[in-house]
Amino acid sequence: MLSPKDLTHLSLLIKQWGKELGFQQVGITDTELSAAETHLENWIAKGYHGEMDYMQRHGLKRSRPELLQEGTVRVISVRMDYQSESAADMNQVLEDPTVAYISRYALGRDYHKMMRNRLQKLADKIQAEVSETFSCANIKVDMRGFVDSAPVMEKALAEKAGLGWIGKHSNLINRKAGSWFFLGEIFINLPLPIDEATTAHCGDCMACLSVCPTQAIVAPYQVDARRCVSYLTIELQGSIQESLRPLIGNRIYGCDDCQIICPWNRFAKLTAEADFNPRQQLNTQQLLAVFAWDEATFLKKTEGSAIRRIGHERWLRNIAVALGNAPPSPKVIEALTDKLKHASELVREHVQWALTRC
Repeated sequence: MLSPKDLTHLSLLIKQWGKELGFQQVGITDTELSAAETHLENWIAKGYHGEMDYMQRHGLKRSRPELLQEGTVRVISVRMDYQSESAADMNQVLEDPTVAYISRYALGRDYHKMMRNRLQKLADKIQAEVSETFSCANIKVDMRGFVDSAPVMEKALAEKAGLGWIGKHSNLINRKAGSWFFLGEIFINLPLPIDEATTAHCGDCMACLSVCPTQAIVAPYQVDARRCVSYLTIELQGSIQESLRPLIGNRIYGCDDCQIICPWNRFAKLTAEADFNPRQQLNTQQLLAVFAWDEATFLKKTEGSAIRRIGHERWLRNIAVALGNAPPSPKVIEALTDKLKHASELVREHVQWALTRC
């Protein structure tokens, strides 16, 4: 067994290696999430998860890490900044109804694979250190990495690990780095020393609740996903509720409004990762241009991007809504009319709605 001194030394090395691998912060916490579990159960009971059945399908695995990965006693939580210089000021896009707004996190390379690879390298270093430096070759360190890919309460764990606090918009906020970052975790069976949880610093600020275009933040720390633009444009499989369509504006994939207005994001740092720079000019694309992409073009343009997961059909659905909110013009009407012949009933329905707005 590793001694407390060995475990403390190892935890310091883990944080050092994490930063060398490109993570801006690394924290360690235990697996006790009873408060977060209660919050999740209440949220689901209110139906705020919408069609995201997976939020309840995994039962207690989400809030009890040891049920997801047997033997887990600690969680290594990491964060990685993703805001690029060319995507820093997307307010101009939101103010131009002819341009497609795509959430900043999705403008560059899909972060899942990239961060998982970095977490695996960190796990490899941990195993090597235990086997070689501490001469514990007989100790098998059980580890499993996650990047938004399993039932993991990543924000609650990151908060406990000292990476930030969960704000009223339900995103994690760091006093020195804002909220433009991704999270990842390694579940591990070693009783590493844990870090102190972060205190909350939202105070009386209610800016995120006020700015939400669909009023999806129904109360502090309570988001009704069924109204959230990110849910409507990414998670929702079928038709977007008509009363919400005008409120979506030109947002065709996700929404950042609650983060853009957050005063703590004045401290946000730009990423040094070239992979997170916008691809295919996705930060400045005209709605009509991306609406013209056929499926083959869509798949080619979104290769290696998180956007591809919604598929071409929902891509057109979302853009049709945005065009219905754009200033009417002969080109808009022509593009929409042409899509009335589309094979998808979902696309045709949203196109017909958009034409009624022209």
